[in-house]
Amino acid sequence: MNRDALKQAAARYGVVLSDEMTRQFALYADYLREYNQKVNLTAITDPEEISVKHFEDSLAILKYIEIPEGASVADVGTGAGFPGVPLLIARNDLQLTLIEATGKKLVFIRSLLEKLGLSATLVHMRGEEAGRDPRFRESFDLVTARAVAELNRLAEYCLPLTKIHGVFVAMKAQTAEYELANAVSAIKLLGGSGTSVREYPLSNGDTRTLLSIKKISQTSPEYPRNSGVISKKPL
Repeated sequence: MNRDALKQAAARYGVVLSDEMTRQFALYADYLREYNQKVNLTAITDPEEISVKHFEDSLAILKYIEIPEGASVADVGTGAGFPGVPLLIARNDLQLTLIEATGKKLVFIRSLLEKLGLSATLVHMRGEEAGRDPRFRESFDLVTARAVAELNRLAEYCLPLTKIHGVFVAMKAQTAEYELANAVSAIKLLGGSGTSVREYPLSNGDTRTLLSIKKISQTSPEYPRNSGVISKKPL
């Protein structure tokens, strides 16, 4: 992985990566590729593509979303750790919780964090289970999700976890406007408002979109529903 290229890409998002941080990212990329040979974590295996499509994309949040020092952050359906772990590398003041339903992926993340010398809370649950759990419900300043589900379903996974006055950020490709139009009623019903859309280019020319939604009121206790109902009958 080209560490200087990642530094330059991060700088475009106002993120200054130290030599230690780029060392951690390089270790992350190497370990991801190695582990991916036995557990399917990502279809992206080229080191430079990992750097751009996973690391750089994750760090873009830091330009467009104001995250207070020491903020509590939940990454729902984190998979191989995106965007949560890259955010933690760049901002180790964050109180990060990684929520993932697949145990094998959490085994990878636990080992990865040890290698990186970082600490996070790992939660082996589906997003809607965490949203009903009093330990996690409406307890996070920022809730993120990347490549998990369409927004009208994703909102029901994530907004119940978001504090009032907190923010839910959905990371999307180029279907964001269409998804947002289909999710307006769900967002309002779940206590969200003030959605903003920010498009940004990655250094390889690909376009990505951040949808940020403010939580303005409590989510009704009837949400989130079971995952099967969410999938079949989105709000």
